[in-house]
Amino acid sequence: MKAALLPDRGVVKVAGLDSRKFLNGLVTADLGRVAADQPRFAALLTPQGKILADFIVVEADPADGDGFFLDAPRALARTLTDRLNFYKLRANVMIEDLSETLGVMVIWEGQGNTEYGLCYPDPRLPDLGTRCMLPPHLAEKAAADLGSDLVDDSIYEAHRIGLGVPRGGLDFVYGDTFPHESDMDQLHGVDFDKGCFVGQEVVSRIEHRAIARARIVPVGFDGPPPEAGIPVMAGDRNVGMMGSGTTGRGLATLRLDRVEEALASGASLVAGGIKLQPLKASWARFAMPGKTKAAE
Repeated sequence: MKAALLPDRGVVKVAGLDSRKFLNGLVTADLGRVAADQPRFAALLTPQGKILADFIVVEADPADGDGFFLDAPRALARTLTDRLNFYKLRANVMIEDLSETLGVMVIWEGQGNTEYGLCYPDPRLPDLGTRCMLPPHLAEKAAADLGSDLVDDSIYEAHRIGLGVPRGGLDFVYGDTFPHESDMDQLHGVDFDKGCFVGQEVVSRIEHRAIARARIVPVGFDGPPPEAGIPVMAGDRNVGMMGSGTTGRGLATLRLDRVEEALASGASLVAGGIKLQPLKASWARFAMPGKTKAAE
């Protein structure tokens, strides 16, 4: 079992009598399905359907402070708090950025729980493990309580990249990416049956017309990764952008139609002089270039 404190994560709390109804009308997940042991992956979108912030929604029982806690990118915690307050109007809710006092620790390659924090399974993918919200100074005690050493977060990053799971701010740009492009629809981040949420009309159109042409996909290569943000080329044609990477494996946003054409013509994908091989994540249900149509 391994544990790591994630310095890029913050916590936003939403509490009050109207908190479930309030969040349910805004975010991509069905809050009716959120319970103390059943978190949901979700996002708050722009009216145009692009991701402002993605997060894991966790419901706490009264012993842990009640309300809903959002495991969110720390850099966006204040923006998320302000945007939720913008939508608050007369709803009986209180929204707080708790990122100065609470952080997020992740446990993987084993299961565990600790009294030092609010723990919950990662709803995106079982192999991502368990996460715990807790004061950062208690992380070492919590890891010891789980029988694990606290390792550097770069080890978890390599694990995430190996699983092909995107991370906002590295693999896609907030405010300029649709949920399908970041694979949120594949990682249980959008409920298409729940009813209204901000940006729903656009996202539902992409889903039902199957018009998501760009996707984040794993790529393999030899040696160190190409630099994040550089273009992926097929000959002289730009077919995507490189995201996060570790030795031998990375993530890239690719225009799947252009990659299909490139592979059919025998062209190679290259980023920063490094040849890339597109790979299919085990959880992905969309068709990869050069493959038959994936089962839905």
